[in-house]
This record gives sequence, structure tokens and C-alpha cells, in this order.
Amino acid sequence: MGIIAWIIIGLLAGAIAKAIMPGKDPGGVIITMLIGIAGGLLGGWLGKVIFGVDSIDGFFELSTWIAAIVGSLILLALYRMVTGNRSRRHA
Repeated sequence: MGIIAWIIIGLLAGAIAKAIMPGKDPGGVIITMLIGIAGGLLGGWLGKVIFGVDSIDGFFELSTWIAAIVGSLILLALYRMVTGNRSRRHA
């Protein structure tokens, strides 16, 4: 897949992850997109390592979207843990 496809998947997977895990985040659309892109890569890597499958097959493959969303959820949870601790210390 090309870089444009990764950006589109990242944007949508990050938005879906935020919809699944609603809450206040200090990041905006750019952070959501970066979390989604990195989450897609993380999800694909985890799918290959844990299940031994190539979960990043193509743009319209269900496995690609599931991997991207799961990876985005993981990174969003980590992002909230890191940034949540910072905002509590300064409040």
C-alpha cells in the first residue's frame, strides 16, 4: 500500500479508536492521525508476531482494518496514560 492509503487508514482507524474509547484527549486531529498510522503498523506487526499471519494485506481487506484499529486502541490507551499523568501533576 502507498503512503496515501496509510494516511487514510490511519485517519479513519484513529477516529474509530477515539469513538470506541471516548474521553478527553489533549491531542487533536494530527495526533489522532499519527496514532492511527502508528497503530496500523503496530497492529500489523502484532498480527504477524502473535498469529503468524500477514494482517496488512490491502486497503479493502478486513484484516488490515482490524489490525489498524486494534493497534490504534493500544496506542491511544498508552497515550492517555502518559499524557493523563502529566496533566494531573500540573493541575
